[in-house]
Amino acid sequence: MTDLSRIRNFSIVAHIDHGKSTLADRLIQACGAVEAREMQEQMLDSMDIERERGITIKAQTVRLDYKAKDGKDYVLNLMDTPGHVDFAYEVSRSLAACEGSILVVDASQGVEAQTLANVYQALDVGHEIVPVLNKIDLPAADPERIKKQIEDVIGLDASDAVPISAKTGLNIDLVLEALVTRLPPPKGDGAAPLKALLVDAWYDLYLGVVLLIRVKDGRIARGMKIRMMNAATTYDVERVGVFTPKLKDVGELGAGEIGFVTAGIKAVADVAIGDTITEEKRRASEPLAGFKPSLPVVWCGLFPVDPAQFEHLRESLGKLRLNDASFVYEPESSAALGFGFRCGFLGLLHLEIVQERLSREFDLDLIATAPSVVYNVYLTDGTVMDMHNPADMPDAVRIDHIEEPRIKATILVPDEYLGAILKLCQDRRGIQQNLTYVGNRAMVVYDLPLNEVVFDFYDRLKSVSRGYASFDYQMTDYREDDLVRLSILVNAEPVDALAIIVHRTQAESRGRALCVKLKELIPRQLFQIPVQAAIGGKIVARETISALRKDVLAKCYGGDITRKRKLLDKQKEGKKRMRQFGQVEIPQSAFLAALKARDD
Repeated sequence: MTDLSRIRNFSIVAHIDHGKSTLADRLIQACGAVEAREMQEQMLDSMDIERERGITIKAQTVRLDYKAKDGKDYVLNLMDTPGHVDFAYEVSRSLAACEGSILVVDASQGVEAQTLANVYQALDVGHEIVPVLNKIDLPAADPERIKKQIEDVIGLDASDAVPISAKTGLNIDLVLEALVTRLPPPKGDGAAPLKALLVDAWYDLYLGVVLLIRVKDGRIARGMKIRMMNAATTYDVERVGVFTPKLKDVGELGAGEIGFVTAGIKAVADVAIGDTITEEKRRASEPLAGFKPSLPVVWCGLFPVDPAQFEHLRESLGKLRLNDASFVYEPESSAALGFGFRCGFLGLLHLEIVQERLSREFDLDLIATAPSVVYNVYLTDGTVMDMHNPADMPDAVRIDHIEEPRIKATILVPDEYLGAILKLCQDRRGIQQNLTYVGNRAMVVYDLPLNEVVFDFYDRLKSVSRGYASFDYQMTDYREDDLVRLSILVNAEPVDALAIIVHRTQAESRGRALCVKLKELIPRQLFQIPVQAAIGGKIVARETISALRKDVLAKCYGGDITRKRKLLDKQKEGKKRMRQFGQVEIPQSAFLAALKARDD
């Protein structure tokens, strides 16, 4: 077991693209954890999708051995965390397992929205923070201005911030020395009963469920019988090890150490992230604090394009769930799209990643319905229902009122784009709460409905600010508002997959935009097709797709006009009958394009 005073547990926090994963690569290289021939970019990002998009999705850990300038050997446990708001849950779990953080700030871009969010999370759990200014080799870098910005915006002393270039490896040795000298060692009692925090769990084809743990007190060794304190289940430990970043077996893990355990667990669902692990014979008296469970904020329906793939979709979702406990799903059926699943995600990027993984890893063609959030519907009989799907909305006469989730959005933007950002937030029913300046950058805090943010807010924000604005949000509460269900009827038949919940003031304009879009997208038939938007029984917008006309007069060469009239009347009768019984096929592309109608 390693001496506690020689261990440093730390995570790297930063905004997206400020160089967390690149810094992790340099630290791994500097400590000689992998041979030069095995080294690759984004060493800790194991998924193809992470490498392609250049983002971290899963928090990863690695154990490094470092010989400091004082001649002592130290063990550094590094946790690389995601930067995107959707994966803030991964960040919170990693921070709970560490005593300190490296705060990486881009020396040219400065403090961004996510930098703030992650630093405050780290400060909340009592972390010691080492500021690091990355990308100082760039021509636009201005370290002195950024140091002042860190002090003004975050309130951290940045006078001894380490200037580095993670890309070239400049000053990486100074970061390692700062970790050893400025971060505190973990506290713990090696002789006390075992108490370990379950930080993460994932499924491995060969090992079964792998548990990532942080030992707080005691020790965990191979062959020990362990107990999950919340789940009240017992298992026999088969393997104990650390990530170097490859899996390396060790005899045991002591207090203050981070590593992995396998114990013959069959499914990730059998273990709860944040549970406390103790020894069956010598139990700890009380569990650790753990984490709040992650709650899905965005829901959407996933349907296979080919109905025969429904079972394959069910199996694929089950396998994906093994490695991503924050994603939930339940079966649902739709008149327009057949059988599928209603899935809950932590945000839009999470939704996109899951969809992409389903199509890549499981070869599935899917249609996704409009993303929607969870509403609290208060009925007149006093009961409250959670509504994930607009199609499930009860009859208006049974509804007393509806509450929607609100968020606190923090936006950092250069001064010249502030007007466009304020207009965007006002259009989305936002309430401005704060506006402060740091140099030529404004920090705006808005209270916004989550429903207005989930679909295309981030894209619009980037577009009106030419990519310079950064955005972070957290859920605050539920609030009552005048919300209605906008239904879309095609040929007098409601299409439940296109139903959306909107504010009453926006219902007419959204309905008109959807009808115009669908008119372009639905192919013409031999009969007229009305496309209508309705609130309850009231039609608020309508477009008509004109009929294709078959030339029934082609065989008439001259002759009496009455003969032509007879053929045209016959055609008219047929069209009337066809309209009564005609089925309109809505192409898959229409669903996605209709959702984007608002952009126009």
